[in-house]
Amino acid sequence: MSERIGIFVAWPYANGPLHVGHIAGAYLPPDIFARYHRMRGNEVLMVSGSDSHGTPITVGAAQAGIPPREFFLKWHRSFLESFQQLGISFDLFTHTDTPNHYRVAQDVFLRLLEKGYLYTQKQQQLYSVTENRFLPDRDVEGTCPYCGYEEARGDQCDNCGRLLDALELINPRSKTDGSTPVVRETEHFFLDLPAFAERLEAWIQKQEHWRPNVRNWALGMIREGLQGRPITRDLEWGIPVPVKGWEHKVLYVWFEAVIGYLSASIEWSADYDIPDAWEKWWKDPEARGYYFIGKDNIPFHAVIWPAMLMGYGDLNLPYDIVANEYLNLEGQGMSTSRNWAVWLPDYLERYDPDPLRYYLTIIAPEGRDSEFTWADYVRRNNEELVATWGNLAHRVLNFAFSRFEGRVPEPGELDARDREMLATAEKGFETVGNLLEGARFKAALTEAMAIAHAANRYLDEKAPWLVIKEDRAGAATSVYVALRVIDNLKTLLYPFLPFTCQQLHRYLGYDDDLLGELRVETFQSDGETHEALTFRGDLSGRWQPSRLTPGQPLRKPAPLFQKLDPSVAEEERARLEQQARQRQ
Repeated sequence: MSERIGIFVAWPYANGPLHVGHIAGAYLPPDIFARYHRMRGNEVLMVSGSDSHGTPITVGAAQAGIPPREFFLKWHRSFLESFQQLGISFDLFTHTDTPNHYRVAQDVFLRLLEKGYLYTQKQQQLYSVTENRFLPDRDVEGTCPYCGYEEARGDQCDNCGRLLDALELINPRSKTDGSTPVVRETEHFFLDLPAFAERLEAWIQKQEHWRPNVRNWALGMIREGLQGRPITRDLEWGIPVPVKGWEHKVLYVWFEAVIGYLSASIEWSADYDIPDAWEKWWKDPEARGYYFIGKDNIPFHAVIWPAMLMGYGDLNLPYDIVANEYLNLEGQGMSTSRNWAVWLPDYLERYDPDPLRYYLTIIAPEGRDSEFTWADYVRRNNEELVATWGNLAHRVLNFAFSRFEGRVPEPGELDARDREMLATAEKGFETVGNLLEGARFKAALTEAMAIAHAANRYLDEKAPWLVIKEDRAGAATSVYVALRVIDNLKTLLYPFLPFTCQQLHRYLGYDDDLLGELRVETFQSDGETHEALTFRGDLSGRWQPSRLTPGQPLRKPAPLFQKLDPSVAEEERARLEQQARQRQ
């Protein structure tokens, strides 16, 4: 029976290019999950978009000397191109500066206000005398009072992960000009988080399927004692507070950005002229909503967003929150400020997408921080993609194409070893599928590659290229079995390696499309136009054993992957060092 699977993906700030840490942490895992569930025939809605408001945008725009909207649109377009090239199959990737998002965010604000979950309070806030403005939390840096990290932000410490108030920072300074701010009074709306504490704790206790890092963090945050959180800010760029007399303030970006999951779902429905379709994922109690984020976003998705949903009412709470740890790079943490990152547009100019998808999955920071190194990337590309999987597919297809008239050979009677090999491959639909269901992507890919290793051992034992000289029928049987196994592996590996699996699908003689189409489209809303990324394709019913038949015509194959010279690792490491020096 078909299930409804909502896949809600963290909204990246549109203030610079994406890097591989972003992809490993929050963007590749949901695509693997979405492609798998589409193949199972489930109804999938995967949405996200560019976070267009907040301090990162205003700071970047000021540094570039252009208006915030012009600045974020530049990077929004970069995201669209990068996701399209990498194959991240959003049903809709939009942005938060749309009339639809304004309307939905303001509606959530007003509903919470009406139900008594918002209150106003005067507070002390850091003010820059030199810049003549209140400093948003992300415009303040200083020393974390809990762990001593000297570059903590005014809203959160990236080292220990604690949510902060900028006033807690030791030796605070303005991020834009380095000046020391003063404390002045202002007034804001607050979300009454303590009002939800008991409900949140009882609900989170039941989520035994959550990853331990998410569940433990959320429970710890509640047990330490929740505090009201300000949800408005003294800024010009953002969504105006929909209350008379408050027009000079905007909704705090963390508050309105999480509402984007709902607003993007509503926008998707409107774009496709099925205005109420979004309700199937948000109001049907049987639907499951999965949120894919980095670990720095756990407090907002495991505590604050569920509280907002509880307060709003009649909308589904998250079913699962899939939060990854951090991906480090060559022994250091990735850093935009230090230019220490593998930037996605730069990578895609020189290399194919599937090897990166493979590598980021096999080293995924699912349970703890992991590390990207170019030497390991090259090694795994050559030893695992080229030598294990790519060589298996190419040598069998090439042999079948050249020695069996370009067709799947007619097998003789299968022996015990043949049946064992086919059973091993077909069992993968259960074992790999169960791991994917549980969002254990690294383990799922490892399991699929284990089948490829088993298939290589089978071929070494059967050696059809030798047997054919004396027993053509015996060689035909083992080649037929190997082709069936490769066809199964093509399906099992498709969520991870969609581009090369589509190539392999064609080489195996199929004419239909596995990949689906990702395209950038222009939509109109309330007289405004904006660009978004959309996925089109029907993959339902594909998650099943091979339907390859004897006599099926094959196409002349080509290698799926390119072997990389070890010097690539040295060149890329030197490139990293050079770009870091240029930033200094």
